[in-house]
Amino acid sequence: MCYKNWANDTMNRILNKLESTALQIGASFPHATKDGIYTFEGSQFWTNGFWPGILWMAYQNTKDEKFANIAKEIENKMDEVLDSFELLDHDMGFMWMLSAGANYMINGNKESRLRLLKASSHLAGRFNPKGQFIRAWEWEKGQMIIDCAMNLPLLYWATDELDDPRFAHIAHSHLETVLKYSIRPDSSVNHILEFDPQSGEFLHAVAGQGAAADSAWSRGTSWAVYGLALAYRHFKEEEILIKLKNVSNFFIANLAEDNVAHWDFRVERNSNTPRDTSATACAACGLLELSEYLPKAEADMYRKKAYLMLKSLTDNYSNLENNNMQSLLNGATGAYTYNENINVGLIYADYFYMEGISRLCGNKDIFWYGHI
Repeated sequence: MCYKNWANDTMNRILNKLESTALQIGASFPHATKDGIYTFEGSQFWTNGFWPGILWMAYQNTKDEKFANIAKEIENKMDEVLDSFELLDHDMGFMWMLSAGANYMINGNKESRLRLLKASSHLAGRFNPKGQFIRAWEWEKGQMIIDCAMNLPLLYWATDELDDPRFAHIAHSHLETVLKYSIRPDSSVNHILEFDPQSGEFLHAVAGQGAAADSAWSRGTSWAVYGLALAYRHFKEEEILIKLKNVSNFFIANLAEDNVAHWDFRVERNSNTPRDTSATACAACGLLELSEYLPKAEADMYRKKAYLMLKSLTDNYSNLENNNMQSLLNGATGAYTYNENINVGLIYADYFYMEGISRLCGNKDIFWYGHI
């Protein structure tokens, strides 16, 4: 089925809103909304690539230099984080693939390329060879998280750019650990895994942002859906595809009746249970990526589900004509277990929503790919 006309109309609505919000938000680091207006983080925050990613998508569609200029200014501001080293964690793909990566992909900017090379080397340097995982944070030496599956495209890019397989080897080793320990037998997903950093022995799963260690945090599931889809694009291995389809089917089976995810799939759910539009939008992008690699009948099934998810987000959770709300979407949940940012706009929900619409419009130049 073709959803291009609907997607084109929706993209025009998004671009119309960005005409004003781009100038309001400017070269800042938006994260979550309060009373409909974005609040800002410091230059080291993990979400800081998503706003420039939105701006670069706007530029792809309009060629309007104001979007590009704001995105470039943000990219420059992030140099202090990249060069300080000690402020970095595993989220370098989120931060630089959508900022410097988009700039290099679109414009061939040499400074952006250098930033990507630095970031990919730093990310590869977090690899623990005993445990075969990329460490998440500085304060926990033995932890890896499912979110990192979405940061691995930085390593795929480095291997392709430099014709150097070392980066992909590290990514593949981490992925093998994801497939073995992060994806449960029922295809739900662990958020955090704990290893002995000295011996590499797997110890146990940690609840993280899920309701419990054995729950099913929906955004973590979406990281797995899209992360494995991008991994399959690079490696084309059957085991990745099987796990990807299983996790995708788990996500789809647990959606609410309106095709939007609650914040955790294993909590008691009722009309007051918070949704997470960010998980829904990210998973929709993953399903659209997955559909590129399947026979037509199967591909159409996943593509239709992604469309229904994005359409529900548009019809029921969007602010596209509401000038009092800066975010594209409402209804996102940042960290329910910490009582932070519940039923708000989140910049990464906006990014994945816009990317999903862009994909349905037919755009093939996706920033996670790293190359046109």
